[in-house]
Amino acid sequence: MKRSVFHPAHPVAAIAICIAGICTVASVNLQAKDLQVGRYSLFTATPTQAQAELLATTMTIRFPNRIQTVGEAVRYLLQRSGYRLANVESIGPDTVALFALPLPAVHRSLGPMTLRDALETLAGPAFHLVQDPVHRLVTFERCAGRQIMEVARDDD
Repeated sequence: MKRSVFHPAHPVAAIAICIAGICTVASVNLQAKDLQVGRYSLFTATPTQAQAELLATTMTIRFPNRIQTVGEAVRYLLQRSGYRLANVESIGPDTVALFALPLPAVHRSLGPMTLRDALETLAGPAFHLVQDPVHRLVTFERCAGRQIMEVARDDD
């Protein structure tokens, strides 16, 4: 009598059949966004946080010596970010004054931090970042006097 290769007496064949069944079940559970990379690895085809939210890009920057003011530093940060600074006509006088201030020595090197945090660091606690994601514009608005006092108290 001839024995079949798939006979239960052959444990190696039984294990191979079980593994093939598990792999088939696992591949059925793959999502449309999942890509199989290699034999056992999956990769989800979704954008990174920085790609989905441009101001969430993590960066480390050392400003060149030619950057002397806060406004120049903000423009330099935005160069390849996909965002730009709002028109001068739409910027308030307090923000114009902020941009004219000299860049503090401690701010010449920033990071690693997100682009949003870098912009907020340059502006300081007296201003908050305003973002227009539709037109990819940013600007700053001065915080109300009460908010500035609360920030100062929180730092103590």
